[in-house]
This record gives sequence, C-alpha cells and structure tokens, in this order.
Amino acid sequence: MSAWKYHNPVAVTFGWGCLSQLPTLLKGRRAVVITFPQARDTGLLGSLQALLGSQLAGVIDDVQPNPELSWITERYAQFWRQYADCVVVAAGGGSVIDSAKMFLPGVASGDFHEIHAALAQSQAPTVQRALPMIAIPTTAGTGSEVTPWATLWDRTSAKHQKYSLHLEQTWPEAALVDPALTLSLPQVVTRDSNLDALSHALESIWNVNANPVSDGLAVQAARTVIHHLPALLKDPTDQHLRTLASQASLFAGLAFSNTRTALAHNISYEMTLKHGLSHGLACSFTLPMVWRLAQGRDRQRDSVLQSVFGADVHDPATALEKFLESVGVSSHFEDYGVSAADAQALIQSSMQGARGKNFIGSTA
Repeated sequence: MSAWKYHNPVAVTFGWGCLSQLPTLLKGRRAVVITFPQARDTGLLGSLQALLGSQLAGVIDDVQPNPELSWITERYAQFWRQYADCVVVAAGGGSVIDSAKMFLPGVASGDFHEIHAALAQSQAPTVQRALPMIAIPTTAGTGSEVTPWATLWDRTSAKHQKYSLHLEQTWPEAALVDPALTLSLPQVVTRDSNLDALSHALESIWNVNANPVSDGLAVQAARTVIHHLPALLKDPTDQHLRTLASQASLFAGLAFSNTRTALAHNISYEMTLKHGLSHGLACSFTLPMVWRLAQGRDRQRDSVLQSVFGADVHDPATALEKFLESVGVSSHFEDYGVSAADAQALIQSSMQGARGKNFIGSTA
C-alpha cells in the first residue's frame, strides 16, 4: 500500500445517555424529527419532544423498513415547503437515517422525480441547497450516521430497483450514538444489525480502497462483534455489551465510509429484493464464502484478515462460518431458497456491480 487518504466530516458524540446533548448540537436551530412508528411506544419520541421543546417544527414518524421510492416521492415537495429552515433529526435504524438523507438535497423543481431521474441514470442530481442533519442511530449495525450513502428501493415498478444516493450534502453534520437507545431492540434485530456491522468491517478489509485507518477500525469492529454478539443475545440488557455493540457499529461505519462495501453487499441486494431477507442477514450469510474468495489474492489483505481471529486460527473462513451458526445463521444459499446454479450466477453478476468491483477478487 502506497499513498492513501482518509476523510470523514461527521462530528461524533458517543456515550450512554448522550442523547441529552441534542439541544447543544442544534445551537438554537429549529428541527424536524424523522423516526419510525414504534418510537412513540418506546418513549424515544417523547424524549425527543421534551429535549427539543419549542425548537421542534414537526415530526414524521411513519418510516418503514427499506425506504421505498413512492414514500419519499409523495412527501418530498411538502417536506421542503414546511421544513426548509430546519435541521433534520433522524432517530432510528438505517432505514430512518437513509430516508432522512433523501430529503436533504433541494433541487430546482422541488420534486423528487428530478432526483430519481438522476439516480436512474447513475448520475448525481444538481443540488441547489441542502439541509443539515443530526443522525441518532437506535440500532447497532448500519453505520449510516457516519456515511453519506442512502439506499432507496423501488418495488412498485415492473422491474424492482435499488438506488444509492451519495452526495457531499448527504453526509450528516453530526451523529449522536447513544447505546441506551438500543435496549428496546428485539433479539433478531439486535443480531441482524450487528451482523451488518460485521459485514461492513470485513467488506472494508477485502477492499481495493482499504487504508491503514479503515483497517484498524474494521479489525476492532469485527473482533468485537465476533467475541461479544453471542453473549449480548443471551443478555440483551447488559449495558457494557450494548455499548460494545454500538461502538463496533460506529467503527465499522467509519471504516466503510471511506472504502465503501464490496461483494457481499452486492449479493445482498438481490437477496433482499427477491428473497425477502433482512439487510443484515442478506449481507452477512455470504461472508465465509467471500472470505474464501479473498484468501490468497493479496498478502497484505490476508495479514489484516488473519488479525480478526488471530494467528492461532488457521482456517478463519470456517471459524466465521461456525460463529454465524452459533447465532442461528446458515452460510448456505440453499437454506434461503437459492439453487447452486442460481447462486453461482448471482456471485458472478455481483462481481461486476458497483460494489462488487471494490472486492479485491474482482476481475474488473
């Protein structure tokens, strides 16, 4: 590895109870809260309302998993008419934060169709103005609070599509990472979100864009998930384990904010679109297979990967497979309804995708 660079402009505040610092970050500005329907029942929305007081301009609390094109399109113009002077406070998992990012860029037409048209052509929309965002993750997995990327899905058209928005204007201004907010997560969400973080970490290592900073963050994140997720699933109220999980997610996010993801994520999109797998499961069950594809392609990458399990583990891909089995995840395509032939075709096509080309084993 010769020259390299690392850049992340998000101001991160981490710690148990740090949600209370939200008014300080707002600096007197008005805020619109974007969150998920259950935020009211968990008490999160009430906490945000109490913290914001008269600074709260409005609430959007009907975000669903995997942001849908039609949902954004229906709300975008009205959002800009109502909240053009606000900071966007996104409190939720990756779907909430990704949905919020879609509202940040303002375009000339005032219509999201303009942004969609650019994305459909793999182009960046022309942004006339943009809103700042404070991201508050309530899961430990996506890392979206420290990246500029937002994923958008279109399941209503004849051909299902996945789009990725990535602009300078979609970097959050700040992130508040409060592990206490993850206490209410169901076990399956705890597991799948932490596996998403593991995927981000490993995908940052077997990546053509890897650098020493991303490597250090990724290895620590991966080791934390592997060593502590089984214990967290047995004792989901343990504050120390919840803190470690949130830190692993954050570190993995900081890693792939510079490298982007790679082959496992490219495979995951079809597994979500066609087979209904949650994102965390879809991008993690293939990790042992991808590790085997990566092994031996680059001596330096091999060395970094080896450090995840340590020198005493001579077959880390199999060790990873056993770890996934220990948390109830199969590493075999057929267990998700995909034949061997279809799996091979999916792997080959994913190699040629935008994320697949980041993989060190890509033929591109």
